[in-house]
Amino acid sequence: MATEEYAAYHDGEWGRPVHGDDALYERLCLEAFQSGLSWLTILRRREGFRAAFAGFRIASVAAFTDEDAARLLADPGIIRNRAKIEATLANARTLAGWQAGELDALIWSYAPDPATRPAPRTISDVPATTAESVALSKALKKRGIRFVGPTTAYALMQACGLVDDHLDRCVARGGGSPGPQRPR
Repeated sequence: MATEEYAAYHDGEWGRPVHGDDALYERLCLEAFQSGLSWLTILRRREGFRAAFAGFRIASVAAFTDEDAARLLADPGIIRNRAKIEATLANARTLAGWQAGELDALIWSYAPDPATRPAPRTISDVPATTAESVALSKALKKRGIRFVGPTTAYALMQACGLVDDHLDRCVARGGGSPGPQRPR
């Protein structure tokens, strides 16, 4: 049975279009932190992540110091994984050198044509990766972004509305079955 916060996330946020460099940076970071864990673990700590990482404002996180990194490693409100924390900080420093809107434009350039994607009927119809997520992962890595493999890139695409993987019977598609359909 799904928790209330998971259902609220699914029904009101997951799969809805997300734009803006800071908003996409947040989702990218949270998807990276989720790697190897359940999404519910991240969702329940999201406010802690936001507090710890200055609201995921790229310019602010890019200015974090070694002392900030040490603080993050001791913060019980987030996942204290050194590699993921270091990637989050390094990614902010990289993105701080990009033009405004550049992250948004890059990510959204990999959105597939929705007409070519039928609604999945079952969770097993939802892929873990696609050609677009592989290409997005490669493009981000080529530009210096860390901790973003094809599966993480696809989860980002799902969460930010680049693809609609709500099942055909899901209320988010106008179907009849409310509640989480998120393949995790």
